Amino acid sequence: MVRLVFNRLLQALIVLLLMSFAVYGLMGLMPGDPIDLMISADPSLSSADAQHLKALYGLDQPIVERWFHWLISSLSGNLGYSRLYAAPVWEILQPALGNSLLLLGGSFLLSLAIALPAGVFAALKPASMRDYCINSLAFAGVAIPTFWLGLMLIALFAVTLGWLPAGGTGRLQAADWWDRLDYLVLPVVTLTIANLASHTRFLRGAMLEVLRQDYIRTARAKGASTRRIVFKHALRNALIPVVTVLALEFGALFSGALVTETVFAWPGVGKLIYDAILGNDFNLALLALLLATAMTLLGNLLADLAYAWLDPRIQYR
Repeated sequence: MVRLVFNRLLQALIVLLLMSFAVYGLMGLMPGDPIDLMISADPSLSSADAQHLKALYGLDQPIVERWFHWLISSLSGNLGYSRLYAAPVWEILQPALGNSLLLLGGSFLLSLAIALPAGVFAALKPASMRDYCINSLAFAGVAIPTFWLGLMLIALFAVTLGWLPAGGTGRLQAADWWDRLDYLVLPVVTLTIANLASHTRFLRGAMLEVLRQDYIRTARAKGASTRRIVFKHALRNALIPVVTVLALEFGALFSGALVTETVFAWPGVGKLIYDAILGNDFNLALLALLLATAMTLLGNLLADLAYAWLDPRIQYR
């Protein structure tokens, strides 16, 4: 197991290295650069000034050489400076990362807490009324666009009833974080409904497949209780494909939900990445995308470890 973790960490470093080069190259190929944007904002700058600034910031060098200088600087601890926000990139990314974790982590855990019992409950009696009801709600959750659901919740609970704020984060510097909970309700509910449908469908399908296996019929023939069959034999095996899906979604906790954050004016990582790419803020966009990549790789590693815990027959050599 230790060798597996070491090998995966080594592979993750290689992937991050290649990902950094790919993202840096793609952003470098975008039309315009920060100096061009400065010229468009200040017509008094001459072409000689532009050439001098490009030489000063290294923008006149080949893209590979620029990426190599960025890599050396990052390994030394200098992650760069944000052009849009005029501050070190980590100081800009840190609060946005906390906001996204608060929003997406809450919706992720809430959707799992509801989807697990709902999926099991539907799979125990397929083609029954409760199965049809849960399936119908799940299909509706998948079909509803996230932005439309968010707008409808704002119209109902913020505009019509006036119970909750329409967006924002409240007092960001408040000593008591409970003061911000009412601002979290609508975006968390929106993302929970969006994730709940897919999680329920995945777990129901996995449970139906496991309940048809021979060892489940053998356990029933031996007189095992339904509770023991579900929680000791069926659920652990049914969670294996579900864990794969959850591992892929783990990276989204750190890359943000752009649509939801935009609808509710929530300053998360998704909106930050979008603004950084549009503004040619190389350092900020690159660090945020690499962080999302690293968290996705970490989620895959945790999924592999969860496989061995759920099914002792799975061994890594």
